[in-house]
This record gives sequence, structure tokens and C-alpha cells, in this order.
Amino acid sequence: MKVQHDVVFMLDVDNTLLDNDRFLVALKQHLTEQFDDSLRDHFFSILESLRVHLGYIDYLSALQCFRFADIHDPRMLLVSAYLLDYPFATLLYPDALAVIAHLARRGTTVIVSDGDAVFQPRKIQRSGLWDAVQGRVLIYVHKERMIDAIETDFPARRYVMVDDKLRLLSIMKEAWGERLTTVFPRQGHYALDDAAVRQYQAPDITLERIGDLLHQAFTPPEARSAPVFVSQRA
Repeated sequence: MKVQHDVVFMLDVDNTLLDNDRFLVALKQHLTEQFDDSLRDHFFSILESLRVHLGYIDYLSALQCFRFADIHDPRMLLVSAYLLDYPFATLLYPDALAVIAHLARRGTTVIVSDGDAVFQPRKIQRSGLWDAVQGRVLIYVHKERMIDAIETDFPARRYVMVDDKLRLLSIMKEAWGERLTTVFPRQGHYALDDAAVRQYQAPDITLERIGDLLHQAFTPPEARSAPVFVSQRA
């Protein structure tokens, strides 16, 4: 029987702990240097089509489809090495690892991400995030549909979800109710799309950057039924 945690902190990866928008810019630049603009644009059109179909960005499947376009340039084969060997630790937002350590002193930290089964775990490992949460990593196709699975793996009285996608936070809040505190860092293109953000329920906490969590503290568990952040700034 699994031990019930007091509070579990669930942390997204892309544009929450790690600047995935900057990675996309770097990838586009790399493809521009290796191929002509039409092939670069073709790759990104495949990537977008897969995102719409799957619900997450699948770089390696896009590369396979890229090859099916009858492209036999050996440089294309090396794009996989670029993806898998990218120094993702350089893309961590300032204080991302410090935030995980800060939260770990107050509860159990878990990476909860969407993505494929090869590239996403590789990214999490190479960035240092895997070790930061001691291997507590969950990767789904649609995490907002996996509430029961998350509760089974990490049963807890209370949960905190930190994610740059307000749509997902709203869905998970509806499922968990007051047991869940939603934290919305305004980072990345999803979080900065004001028109999209206005469509969803306001989060419990809005931050300008992930590092702001270092200046937040919880009220004592016995004082409230759900974790509430209190600013520690002067």
C-alpha cells in the first residue's frame, strides 16, 4: 500500500521549468543552416500537423515523416543526434532547480509532462530535472486525462500543479477541486497569449516567472484545507 503524501507538487517541463520556445528557435536555426528554407519549413509543417493530431510536439516522429518525403541527404540523419544530444540544461529558467529544492522541503516533487516516450524523457534527463526530482517523472499523452493515474502513483491529501498552460490547469482544477492549487507562470507563448488565457478559469496563483516560487510559502497545513501561497517578499 502506497503512503499518502501530505502535498504533492506537480511540475510541468516545457516553458515551465525549461525554455522550450528557445529550443524551437535553435532547432529552426540549425535546420536553416543544414537545409534550404523549403525543407526547413516542410519539417515544421509536419511538426505542427503532428502536434494538432497528437496533442504534443513529437520531434522524432516528425523526423521520420521528413525522411518519408524521399529526402536522402545524410545530413538529415544527423538531425536526430542534434535533438537527442542537445544541452537542455542551458535552457533551464533561472532558479528552476532551486525552486524544485525549495518545494521538496515542503512536500513531494513530481515532474508531470506531456510528450513522447523517447525524446521527452531524454530532455528531462539531460536538463538535470530527472535527478532533481529523484526520478519521480510521469510523461503522458494528455496529462489532464490522467488524474486517476496520478492519484494512484502519488496519493496525497493536497496537490499543487505548476504549468504554463491555463487550459490544463482549469481542467485539473475542475477534477480535483479545492484539493488542487493551480500555479500559472506567465512564461512561453501559450501563457502570453492573452486571448487564449481569457477563455479559462483564473488560476489560484499567477507568477511572472518560475523563480518567483522561491518567495512563496505555505500556511501551516492545520490552518487550511488546501495549500495557500503567501509572499515572503518584503
